Parts: sequence; structure tokens; C-alpha cells
Amino acid sequence: MGAHPLVVRVTPTGTRRGNGLGRVLRGGVVNMAGAVVSAALNLALIVAITRAFSQDTAGLLFSATSVFLIMAAVANAGAPDGLVYFIARMRVFGRPEGVPVLLRLALGPAVLASCLVAAGLMVFAGPLAEALGSEEAAAYLRTLALFLPFAVLTDSALAATRAHHDMSVTVVVDKVGRPLAQLGLVGMIALSGSAGLLALAWAGPYLPAAVLAWFWLGRIVRRAGPDDPAPAEGTPAEPAGTETTGADRSPVGAEDRDERVTPAVFWSFALPRALGGVAQMGVQRGGVVMVALLNGLSGAAVFTAATRIMVVGQFGTQAVLYAAQPRFAELLAARDHAAVRSLYQAGTAWLVCLNWPLYLTALVFAPEVMRLFGDGYESGVLALVIVCAGQLTAQVLGMGDLVLTMTGRTGLNLLNNVMSLLANVAVCVLLVPAYGAAGAAVALVAAALVRKLLPLWQLRSLVVLHPVSRPVLAATGSALVWFGALPLFLDAVTGGGVPVLAAAVLVGALGHLGTVWRLRDRLELRR
Repeated sequence: MGAHPLVVRVTPTGTRRGNGLGRVLRGGVVNMAGAVVSAALNLALIVAITRAFSQDTAGLLFSATSVFLIMAAVANAGAPDGLVYFIARMRVFGRPEGVPVLLRLALGPAVLASCLVAAGLMVFAGPLAEALGSEEAAAYLRTLALFLPFAVLTDSALAATRAHHDMSVTVVVDKVGRPLAQLGLVGMIALSGSAGLLALAWAGPYLPAAVLAWFWLGRIVRRAGPDDPAPAEGTPAEPAGTETTGADRSPVGAEDRDERVTPAVFWSFALPRALGGVAQMGVQRGGVVMVALLNGLSGAAVFTAATRIMVVGQFGTQAVLYAAQPRFAELLAARDHAAVRSLYQAGTAWLVCLNWPLYLTALVFAPEVMRLFGDGYESGVLALVIVCAGQLTAQVLGMGDLVLTMTGRTGLNLLNNVMSLLANVAVCVLLVPAYGAAGAAVALVAAALVRKLLPLWQLRSLVVLHPVSRPVLAATGSALVWFGALPLFLDAVTGGGVPVLAAAVLVGALGHLGTVWRLRDRLELRR
């Protein structure tokens, strides 16, 4: 960490035009390809577990891994988001050589925190196991705790590579390599029948993932240079300290010319985001734990299976968000609010193009989807329908929460995520004892809407963001026709079934891709 502050001197590296949609789209395409593979691998992992093991065993593993992921969010202390934010600013202001110092500043506390959290998880594994109603849970939790520091190191290294606009390492290590290793190890354990090793099979791949991620990051940092070349000789230079960027852009003021990234500055940004991240992970994974506590381990297995469609969709969402995050940070640092608005609307259209087909298909064919997980999982049909309806709405609201984070307003981001978590817990307590997985699904949707709507209202004084635009309308229209109207028609005519589901997906995918290609200009896909 050191006693000397890290200084980021603003020396703009050239005239920046436009909103950077081309770069974001290229990064998004790489992430999207990885997201498709990752979604398939993670879905296959869940199906393998639910079909090979009892509902109680599956629910135990899902509950234990949910606790692990929540603890990992606690342990990373917001370092990944802080690294993306400050590395992006260093690059846009022409000081990439400061990145190694920033990495040392961020990773020391994060590694220490991860070791402390892992030790705490080992100590409290017994009481947690009693609350979950399974003696085996203690062994699962202690095994997972050993790999907690490696999960934190992986997340931080991958965040730093994304800040350098290198999405390939996230795809190779996190989206493909780790879930592929998990699937292989779980398959071996399923064949051997040693259910006690499931936690090791799930968490073990984090160790090689951490090594590979940090090796790759080292290569990127060593060859990093300014984000854009300096203006060509003879190009008129703008006055020092000022960047004229159009009607919605403000001059880069004196306060930006000498930004000191001290430990206090870094952690004042990162820690509120860490608390927000914990709340967000609590919403995403806390429902599994709440169902296990209030409705039993078998209920947790059903809820996990029913919400896998949401997790599959999240991989597609992350493909766009990971690519857009550093560009939002750069545009906000340059105060190019018009470009921020344009990127937000284009990104929302891409999210709809990518995720609405998934949720609409699952909504129409919910019984067939739940039968994929094996006997006894049909009870999760209602939960699946609720989750899909909520996610359709959430996708249209876009990524205002990401924009809010990249403005540096982490206090508001924390408030939003805490409000979202409170909504989730309150609805779970009210509905889960009586309605099980369906009650937890309602809680999940309520929490998602709180987290999506609040940022749009809070950003109104800086940049007015709204999803109503030609790209978003075109994307929703295409998805509704090919994955809403067409499957409903086929289901009504034929009576449904897996063959109808397969045919609807095939025809819908071809029609949707053709429509997206035809409307690629309106969807901002030519950049």
C-alpha cells in the first residue's frame, strides 16, 4: 500500500468522439460468446446435481454455495469495482503506469479481509449447519471456506483486465474454464456416489482460476499504454485543462487535473460499493438460504432450479455490463452526458435482444423447463413464471444502477441495494413459510424492481436516463413476435411438449436473428 499517494495527472490522450459503442459492442460480443457457453455449462451443472442427487443433498449444496458467494462479496471489500473505476480514469487521463501501484493499494486489504472472512466461516460453520438442519452442512461450509481467498483474487484480477478492455480473460477463465472444471468434477463425483465431495468439486476450480487470472493481468499491465494515441502533428490542441465535448459535456476542471488516489480515496469509493455488492448478492443468493431456513432443503433445491433461468440470463447481462462498465466510467469522467444517454439506451436494447427470448420462452414453456431438472421439480413452475415476468421488466429498465456506480455515488448505490435486500427479506419472511419457492420468487422480483427504478430517479439531476427509444422498441418488438406470439400459437395448436419447445426455439431464434440483422442500424449494431 505505501505511504505515498498515487497521483493521476490529467493529460487527455487525444480527442474522443462519440460514445464508444464500437468498443463496447466488440467487448460485448466476446463476453456474449462466453456467456452462451457459460450459461449452458452452469445449467448443465445444476441439472447434473438435481438429477444425480436427492433434493435434500442438492438443496444443501445450493444453500452452502450461496453462503460462500455472499461471504465472497463481503470479503472482496469492493476492490473489483474500485479497480475498474480508477483504472478507467487513469487510462482516459493518460497515466496507465500508475496501475501497478493501484493494484497493490487495493489487493492487500482485500486479501486480508478474505482470509478473515474464511476463518470466520470455518468457526461458525457448526451453528450455520444447525440452522440449515443438516450435520453435513458444516463440512460443506468448511471446505468452501478454504477457497474463499482464491475467489476474491479471481474477481479482482478479472475486474482489472476488464478495465483495460480485455474481455477475453474473463471469458476463458471465469465463463468457460471454471464452470467446465466444476461440471467435470461434479460428473466424476456423481458416478462415484461420494456426495460429501460435492463442495470440493464446486469450489476447487477457483484456485487455478486465480493463478491464470493474475498471470494474464500481469501481461496486460506490462504492455499497457495510453488508451488513445496523441493527436497527430499539426492537429490543433485544445486549451490545457479544458475539453469541449458538445452541448452535454462540461470542461475538465482543475479538480480533475491532479487526482490523488490515496488509500482513503480508493476505499471511500470501494467500501460503500462493497456493502452494496453484499446486499445485491444477498438478493441473488439469499433467497436460497431463506427458503432452506423457512421451507427446508428440498424447497431450496426447487427454488434454485426455478431461478436458474434468471442466472442463465445474468450471464448475458454481464456480457454487456462488463463491456460497458469501463466505457461508462470514461464518459462520465469526461462529462459527456449525451454519450452516456446514448450508450445506456443502446445497451438496454442489446439486453432486450439477448435476454427477452430466454425469459419469454421459459414463460410459455414453464412446465417443460422444470421437468429438465428431474422428478419432483414440477412444483417450481409458478416460481419460474413469476421470475420470468419480473426479469422481462427488469431488462427494459436497463443498467441505470451501473451508471450510478460509475458516477462515484456509491452511497446512493449502497442505499438502493440495501433497500432491495430489505424488500427481499421482508417478502420472503411473509410468503416463503406458506408458499415456498413461489413466495421467494415474488421477493426476488420485488427486490429487482426496487434496484432498477431507484437509480433512474436519482440520476435525474445529472443525466436523464429512460429506456424509451427506437433501439429498445425495435428490440422488444422482435422478441415479442418471435418468442412470445409464435410459441403461444404453437403451444395452442399442438398442445405443447418438448418437441414443440425445441421447434419454437429454433424458428424463433432464426426469425429473431434475421430481424435483428435487418434492424442493426436502429439497434446501434453497426458501430
